[in-house]
Amino acid sequence: MSAAVPPRVLYVTDLAYEAKGRRYCDEDILFSSRLRRDFTVATCHQADAARLMGEFDGVVVRNSGPVIRYRKQYDDFRDRALAEGVRVYNPLTGRGDMAGKQYLVELSAAGLPVIPTVDRAQDLGRLPDADEYVVKPKDGADSIGMRFVPRDRLAGLGGPGGPGGGLGDVLVQPRIPFSYEVSFYFVDHDFQYALHAPDPDRRWELVPYEARAVDLDFARKFIDWNTLDHGIQRVDACRAPDGELLLVELEDLNPFLSLELLDETTRDAFIARTVVSLRALLS
Repeated sequence: MSAAVPPRVLYVTDLAYEAKGRRYCDEDILFSSRLRRDFTVATCHQADAARLMGEFDGVVVRNSGPVIRYRKQYDDFRDRALAEGVRVYNPLTGRGDMAGKQYLVELSAAGLPVIPTVDRAQDLGRLPDADEYVVKPKDGADSIGMRFVPRDRLAGLGGPGGPGGGLGDVLVQPRIPFSYEVSFYFVDHDFQYALHAPDPDRRWELVPYEARAVDLDFARKFIDWNTLDHGIQRVDACRAPDGELLLVELEDLNPFLSLELLDETTRDAFIARTVVSLRALLS
């Protein structure tokens, strides 16, 4: 493409989505306006992305909301983008939340520092004892469909199940009395900043977190595992009672960035690094 003509980017978001504790629209208005300094940007709803993307050099998927709300449109977008070789940011090869939460089962079974997770009735006994257990949909987000089950009702989750004794489309985890949650934000494989919620009951009341070397070693395990060459990823973790960090989720589809909470220097550096990453993908 000519250096004189800015690359054309289709910015996918849902400006009307109401997320608990966050304003998606404010973040995307800020982020897309900053990208316009380097790209020609048009904004669209996720339901229109598949129809419009052919007119652009690439697609940036941002705060488009939980896929479970528009499953058919997302599957159509994903299938067509892969078939037509459309450049999507983040690339559609992510192994984290982009592909559903099955990865939590796999990482847990592999012994990585993840909240213990199972999806088969015969594996429920492998979970550590807890007063309550968390049952969540594999394709859920924003706590949609999540529920808490007391220990004495855990066996009742078995039921007929799915193939191989599966629990259908849900995962089960112990409800851990963690000290706090913390999120690490990366562009490509480069750490950018960290935020944490000191109060476990107020997930989105975040403040800056000074990440230690051991914290970043933890987060990079999952960034490296995901093997995305380009893109924005958020590693969400909780501090367990023994002091260990455990993975809550690896958000690699449309992670909310909490840009409004960053100081100007950190925010500018993050956006500048994203521009470099997006240019590399589109070149």
